[in-house]
Amino acid sequence: MSVMLSVRDLSKTYGSGHEALKSVSLDIEEGEIIALLGPNGAGKTTLISTICGITTPSGGSVTVGGHDIITDYRPARRLIGLVPQEVSLEPFEKVINTVSFSRGLFGKPRDDAHIERTLRQLSLWDKRNAQIKELSGGMKRRVLIAKALSHEPRILFLDEPTAGVDVELRKGMWETVSGLKADGVTIILTTHYIEEAEAIADRVGIISKGQILLVEEKSALMKRMGKKTMRIDLQSPISALPEALGDRGLEIEDDGHSLLYTYDTAATRTGITTLLQALSDAGITLRDIHTNQNSLEDIFVELVKDGA
Repeated sequence: MSVMLSVRDLSKTYGSGHEALKSVSLDIEEGEIIALLGPNGAGKTTLISTICGITTPSGGSVTVGGHDIITDYRPARRLIGLVPQEVSLEPFEKVINTVSFSRGLFGKPRDDAHIERTLRQLSLWDKRNAQIKELSGGMKRRVLIAKALSHEPRILFLDEPTAGVDVELRKGMWETVSGLKADGVTIILTTHYIEEAEAIADRVGIISKGQILLVEEKSALMKRMGKKTMRIDLQSPISALPEALGDRGLEIEDDGHSLLYTYDTAATRTGITTLLQALSDAGITLRDIHTNQNSLEDIFVELVKDGA
């Protein structure tokens, strides 16, 4: 795969002195989906705005499809589609006119077949003659995506695309994004919904205080940093751990009715076998055992906390 987006030492400092981006470097390959996670004010929207030419960088460089966003901005911008965080649409305009007009803004010739295909892909064809004000919030989000796709970009930025959208529509949006990936479109997604990244992203980037903490394949990240927690429910509650169990890393929970044991899934030995034997030797009778795998959300929270 070729690199579609290359960011090198990108920085952005506002007049107030606030550093929104601090030497950000990132390569994104053609046809992949990358999710950028970060708390409010982390720099996600500033990064997207800078790449898309809305904000002027203070330093560094960005190329899109080999075109520099400053010195070769027209061809670079033609490759980009942007779905902004805020819904800003003309309420009295028809859906089909809204989408067709966006295509014209990029100097593309009229292509009714492409507009129809895009609207059908986003389940908007039946609403093509409806006014924007008649649409639900989820449908308006779909119109924003259709506008962004109207000029056939090769890289699509989705800035919080499912904010305020119900669960059913959110899953429908995930399916739409997966379909775009199948067509070879590169997708950069910012989101507050961790499950969104888990569901559709190939790689996950975590940004905090204007810096990229890591970019890694989702599955590899969860395997490398994922931990499992084993909850051991006891037949009879205990008030304190026996001395022989003091170095086992156990935590007492639920007023002594349960013990928690955290272990590394990638470790050669988990220590579970010897732990269970030690519990038996200490005269502690088990009632039940449950295990829970760390989620991407747990990993995200831990990384941001460590980077604070």
